[in-house]
Amino acid sequence: MRTEEGVQRTEDVISGRNAVAEALRSGRPIDSVLVARGNRTGSIGVLIAKCRDAGIPVKDADPRKLEAMGGPNHQGIIALAACKEYATLEDLFARAAESGEEPLFIVCDELEDPHNLGAIVRTAEAVGAHGVIVPKRRSVGLTSTVYKASAGAVEYMPVARVTNIADTLRELKKRGVWVYGLDMDGQSYNTTDLTGAAALVVGAEGNGIGRLVRSECDVIVSLPMRGKISSLNASVACGILMYEAVRQRMAKGK
Repeated sequence: MRTEEGVQRTEDVISGRNAVAEALRSGRPIDSVLVARGNRTGSIGVLIAKCRDAGIPVKDADPRKLEAMGGPNHQGIIALAACKEYATLEDLFARAAESGEEPLFIVCDELEDPHNLGAIVRTAEAVGAHGVIVPKRRSVGLTSTVYKASAGAVEYMPVARVTNIADTLRELKKRGVWVYGLDMDGQSYNTTDLTGAAALVVGAEGNGIGRLVRSECDVIVSLPMRGKISSLNASVACGILMYEAVRQRMAKGK
């Protein structure tokens, strides 16, 4: 179904033990698996082990939630298929190389609101960023809500899912990417040079960037807050920083 802003997809719910087992066997991209609370033995235990081997998050859920999402025959387990296959870090670097531009990556540290992630993906596509990076655990993935919030930008913006954000930032720095964390008590965003290879890190709603992730940032940047509210919505703050990076690059002809 097509909306005014783009293509709209529904999230595929795979319900029941045999169906989930077949999805895992086929290698279908799966965002997460929900298991009825307290039900982790027998064949479900085997499926959970396969999910862990494949790096797929497994979450406990109320059986009533499973029934509402997967129908009465869920057998204690449902899988949520990702709306698009995840990219790799190599895919993101290849995209930057093909463009002839310095890499510009957006890193989301444990972002939980699908509307925020969707908005960030949408803005990243609009500014011409080369990819978005999210963690496998304690983070929203490519759900149907993210797809809708991105207005279809998920189709054009690669999203890489990594095991550990801090380790990934270390890898990016080894490859010549400077890491800029968006947080309180940093230097002003519009006096920070963002024209080189850059990864812009935005933290979780409420808690901001985690301690280990912050320690891997080369520079902490902040936005001026002149009103009575001390913080901005994560996607709004990240959008401002993305456009500042693009403004600086355009001013230098990059």
